[in-house]
Amino acid sequence: MVGITLLGLFVLLLAFGAPIATCLGLSSVAAILAQGAGKPIDAVMSVLPRLCSSASSKFVLLAIPFFILSGNVMEKAGISGRLINLAEKCLGHVKGGMAIVCVVVSCFFAAISGSGPATVAALGLIMIPALVKAGYPASFSCALMAAGGAIGVVIPPSITFVVYGSIADASITNLFISGMVPGLLMGAGLIAAALFLGRKYDLKVQPKASGKERWDAFKEAFFGLMMPVIILGGIYGGIFTPTEAAAVSVFYGLAVGVFVYREIDFRKLIDIMIDSCSTTATVMFITMGATLFAYVLTRARLDLTIKDFMLTVTNGNWIIFFIIVNIVLLIAGCFLDSTSALYIFTPLFAPVAAALGISPIHLGVVLIVNLAIGLFTPPVGVNLYVACGIGDIKIEEISKGIIPCLVAELVILLLCTYVPFVSTMFVS
Repeated sequence: MVGITLLGLFVLLLAFGAPIATCLGLSSVAAILAQGAGKPIDAVMSVLPRLCSSASSKFVLLAIPFFILSGNVMEKAGISGRLINLAEKCLGHVKGGMAIVCVVVSCFFAAISGSGPATVAALGLIMIPALVKAGYPASFSCALMAAGGAIGVVIPPSITFVVYGSIADASITNLFISGMVPGLLMGAGLIAAALFLGRKYDLKVQPKASGKERWDAFKEAFFGLMMPVIILGGIYGGIFTPTEAAAVSVFYGLAVGVFVYREIDFRKLIDIMIDSCSTTATVMFITMGATLFAYVLTRARLDLTIKDFMLTVTNGNWIIFFIIVNIVLLIAGCFLDSTSALYIFTPLFAPVAAALGISPIHLGVVLIVNLAIGLFTPPVGVNLYVACGIGDIKIEEISKGIIPCLVAELVILLLCTYVPFVSTMFVS
């Protein structure tokens, strides 16, 4: 009865288009009431504030608002335009160079923002018109930008890795390290898809930049280039934790935006704070709702039932397990945001993975690469809608252009899934 109430109401609310935090929260509360039928309602509901408080007060989750704030600061500080200019000066003269620029800058900005939609929003206004001007169709240009932005949840520092680490009790530092190679491989896959597709288009190239022009562009972009060096170098060098690194990145970004590039004034700072608070509140509401959802699953022993079922189906075979994981998450990624999907599926898959001897770091990479693909997969891929808004095209048009990118990223997903060394080669 509890399981039917929980899952039935969740699916019903989701079908009616309710926000995901509402779907998770209301279905969980209804299931808790059903579970405590016959008991005083105040006794039954007293668990809610305790669960919500513990869900949102973990120290590791403090990195999320800091990385969100840092990403917004760097977006408004003019970093994106300078990075694009540097990449254009280095690669613009190559046939298909603008597509390479798009992906390279996406990877680099991902190491600043840690967010897929933020990467698309910051770079798309410049890159999408540039790709169209270079000869790529608008549908593919928007699709490439949406897919490039998805790398933001894989390349560290990644907010989704922080969320997964808090749920699975895995090392955030090791997760960040493990995401580097898969993220770069995703970028390489997109470049390969763009160059392959570009053979049938009349692609235009820019004049080759001189050494002085490249040097000037490098000097302009230098402080932006130092951002991921400071964040990741500090974490990997043991100077500070990921949460402390997030706080350092905020102060560094503000110093660059206010005193170096002088593009952040008081009005922009207010906008940055409002956007960051709004995004953080959304993530925290999802976190609390998903924690209630996981609590009901555990109390009703549904997680053990699912674990036993999956172990029976896989018969101890980790290859079959990952086939199930990939199918489930590729479908879920079409409808759920990455934070919600992690809170729902990590407690279900992690115990099975542990029983099969799969590293939680490897599992985390597979889950997050799946959810990164979901960011640019119709019908609810967030990056698609951001890119459509910038490129002024319909979702039907971009859905056709996304196919080459999707094929390339699915190949990388299979590589990350079935060759664990790809994600764990640098993890001690």
